Amino acid sequence: MKVFVVGIGLIGGSFVKDIKANMPETKVFGIDANPEHMEEAQALNLIEYKATYDDLNQADFVFVSIPVNATVEELPKILDAVNDDCVVCDAGSTKELICKVLADHPKRRNFLACHPIAGTEFSGPSAAINGLYNGKTNIICEVEKTAFKLQEKALEIFQLLGMRIRYMNPKAHDKHIAYVSHLSHISSFMLGKTVIEKEKNERDIFDMAGSGFESTVRLAKSSPAMWAPIFEQNKENVIETLNEYIQNLMEFRELLEEDDFEGIYNEMNNTNKIKSILKGIPLNKK
Repeated sequence: MKVFVVGIGLIGGSFVKDIKANMPETKVFGIDANPEHMEEAQALNLIEYKATYDDLNQADFVFVSIPVNATVEELPKILDAVNDDCVVCDAGSTKELICKVLADHPKRRNFLACHPIAGTEFSGPSAAINGLYNGKTNIICEVEKTAFKLQEKALEIFQLLGMRIRYMNPKAHDKHIAYVSHLSHISSFMLGKTVIEKEKNERDIFDMAGSGFESTVRLAKSSPAMWAPIFEQNKENVIETLNEYIQNLMEFRELLEEDDFEGIYNEMNNTNKIKSILKGIPLNKK
């Protein structure tokens, strides 16, 4: 099988590693707008061949893992170039706009809208890790618009990689992911900003930072080139989640101002149930 990966960073590179581990006979072709990424991916043996869109007619499976603004622009061109038996999947963290853009494409049947919920805060080919997708959930949207035999081809690959499949419509996906992913990234970036600004006057503040700070601000190391377009495409949902988050922060501040420490205890105690909700979610760290 010939697998083409468009975008050889953390997501695309890790996908390649898992493909090679589970399907060793697969030939992997890489396409990336950054020539240095292509060189690095080949040096790391992530890809066997450098390719262009002109080669896509050979592809059996195409995995598109580029920023969502580029995905909207490039997916129509990629679908134009593939053969009728090829399935094209994306890994974008937003789904509604991508699905709208492709709604009337002549080869819509060749596209499977996906969002594997996997990643780390690192980027680039060297960030790729083995087993990134094992045990992770892959959200699939508008599955009924993909040709059945191509669905089967993609699902077989996802199952080999150990992924769990969940079906959802694009609008619901974007609303839910704003809460459990996009908001946490904004929170991390802004916590990092707050501490950096404070550190200008208190040079030793980072000497006092422990594991709690590190784990909370970890996502602030994520690529702005990837996340700014996500916030743009999911603007309405992100604003809604931010409003709710800000309201909770203001209420917490009011409890402090009023010396209502019993109320603070109750707020935290009620939120502790998140431990049971999150139990069993596998974590990946580089």
